[in-house]
Amino acid sequence: MESKYRIGQRVIAKLVKSQALSARSSGIEQYAGQSGIVTDFYWIRPSAGEVFFIYTVKMGESQEEIVLYEDEIQAD
Repeated sequence: MESKYRIGQRVIAKLVKSQALSARSSGIEQYAGQSGIVTDFYWIRPSAGEVFFIYTVKMGESQEEIVLYEDEIQAD
């Protein structure tokens, strides 16, 4: 399985509406709607047949690096 986004790609952070508030979404609200640049990505395989991509993204003018799941970003 290939990653949906590549290093250097501009993306926008978004909230996942179907997701209940959890540790995963903690703090992401402040970045929703902001654009950033993908600086790296990783994948995890919690069980056979499942692969999740996680991206490191430098956000906005502050260039703060945050970690987002693939469903928390969209192409800019």
